[in-house]
Amino acid sequence: MSNTPLVIAIDGPAASGKGTLARRLADYYHLAHLDTGLTYRAVAHLLLARGWPLDDTAHAVEAARLVDLGNLDRSTLAAHAVGEAASKVAVIPEVRRILVEKQRAFANTPGGAVLDGRDIGTVVCPNADVKLYVTASAEVRAKRRHDEIEANGGQADLGEILADIRRRDERDTGRADSPLKPAVDAHLLDTSEMDIEAAFLAARTIVDDVMATRGKI
Repeated sequence: MSNTPLVIAIDGPAASGKGTLARRLADYYHLAHLDTGLTYRAVAHLLLARGWPLDDTAHAVEAARLVDLGNLDRSTLAAHAVGEAASKVAVIPEVRRILVEKQRAFANTPGGAVLDGRDIGTVVCPNADVKLYVTASAEVRAKRRHDEIEANGGQADLGEILADIRRRDERDTGRADSPLKPAVDAHLLDTSEMDIEAAFLAARTIVDDVMATRGKI
């Protein structure tokens, strides 16, 4: 690969596998990685920790300004309650604007970066070198989330997880500011019938093909 910075934007709905795919691609291509969903979770976590209401714009904006992209603790931010709170905070336009600025700054990391989220290819990095939209059926995504929880020793109800995923999909695609949708020039990757290795190979092939045509490989 050439020394020209490479920016890969990965979008997709909840539990589509985009995060795992993003981490694998970042490692393979030696790029920085940012799970932008963690930035919204960080805002929500701070609001919850300080007892501030989730729908208070002033407090949410203050929390967003305090978020440090270099200090996102995935284990702390992975809690289900934080995720639920984050989906509510994420609909506040002022919060999104602050975090998008931080995310764009991260995308300018020397050497390049992989960013995954809900609006990377459409809003955060509209000029990304490669855009992927990773998806899978709601049923498949629910089963994956269920199996992941149980594999980690937890207990989960598949029906509840499926209902939760459908609610999040409706929120993400229906919000007025930066709704979840594939960029017009995104490569669609449906992983419903793929395991992570097959999805990784398919994504790598897309990235390599795009970069070869642009002379970056």
